Amino acid sequence: MAPITQDHLAKQDAANVDPKVLTPLSPEVISRQAHGKSTVVKAISGVQTVRFKNEMVRNITIKLGYANAKIYQGSRITVPGKTNDDGTVTPATSLAGPYTSRGSSHPDTFTEDGVTYNLRRHVSFVDCPGHDILMATMLNGAAVMDAAFLLFVAGTVADSAPVIPISAVLKYNIDIVCEYIVHKIPVPRRNFVSDPRLIVIRSFDVNKPGQDVKNLQGGVAGGSILQGILRVGDEVELRPGIVTKNDDGSVKCTPIYSRITSLYAEKNDLQFAVPGGLIGVGTKIDPTLTRADRLVGQVLGLKGRLPECFAEVEISYYLLRRLLGVKTSDGSKQAKVQKLSKTEILMVNIGSTATGGKVLAVKGDLAKILLTQPVCTQEGEKIALSRRVDKHWRLIGWGEIRKGVRIEI
Repeated sequence: MAPITQDHLAKQDAANVDPKVLTPLSPEVISRQAHGKSTVVKAISGVQTVRFKNEMVRNITIKLGYANAKIYQGSRITVPGKTNDDGTVTPATSLAGPYTSRGSSHPDTFTEDGVTYNLRRHVSFVDCPGHDILMATMLNGAAVMDAAFLLFVAGTVADSAPVIPISAVLKYNIDIVCEYIVHKIPVPRRNFVSDPRLIVIRSFDVNKPGQDVKNLQGGVAGGSILQGILRVGDEVELRPGIVTKNDDGSVKCTPIYSRITSLYAEKNDLQFAVPGGLIGVGTKIDPTLTRADRLVGQVLGLKGRLPECFAEVEISYYLLRRLLGVKTSDGSKQAKVQKLSKTEILMVNIGSTATGGKVLAVKGDLAKILLTQPVCTQEGEKIALSRRVDKHWRLIGWGEIRKGVRIEI
């Protein structure tokens, strides 16, 4: 396959991939509603993540927003020496270059106002909703993040984290935020050699209404690769795929098989994609299966190499001491989280899948949960548990899958 040539990208050649130089990063931006998450992402990346009409009308983020950015550092600046009024001489000094950010399609090196800027870090942002009603969507975004920007820190685990005063609208101190991203957030270790696995958090039908049959394109799955490398031309599989019920009431999963026709990071077409960052995977799947986020919760990987699908899981769990985000009328402490009870219904987040779960049994810190829809996962996977409180789902704890009942495919 001939390398794709784009002037603003480094040369890509899927046949000669060196995993040692592949280090993208995926921070998540989270806080309560109307704290400026989307504005901060726009200030750093230049991308408007609020795109849907109902989001603009209500001025809130409802669906997960993506944005890719590049962070640059300028060349060192020399401040010339001078002779002071008292006759003393101030020697010339050399200062570290300033930081700045641009969109992902910007060249890796550019010159501005006489300063040459060189690329320091690739960053992909996940802009999460802040409203507590959209907790499930926020947890889906958390499934693909490496770090988090908290726009509130008091009383959280980030209480001792550095606090940077900024104005995202006026872009004051955004350069300091870029410097902190480079120096304070370590580059995560990636697994490039295992079988590739991508969590689908968005899916699209890119065809316009009335599209000619000759120009019809397959569906697109968007998400973040957890491990391995996906290449254009790979044969892939989505699990659990199409879920149906047999006559006896048992669940049947039919995986979706296809081939990767294109890989995109925003408007940049790629030959291969690696863990970290947000990737759009073009396939030959029927667009009716991918439109309006219908593939959310699926796992994409090479054909025959994905984990099993589970209809029932046994977990070890830990509950929070108190409910988060619940207002009390008299200003008293928030309500305590009650223990899990048999037959109660919970919302279970596994990866990007938000599904209902019925508690079948509880013993100590172990619980057995029957899922309302099958999930492609594996032992050791982290999960989040939410309970319905005052007509809203509230996070009550988290856990880890120990084992489960597999569905034959």
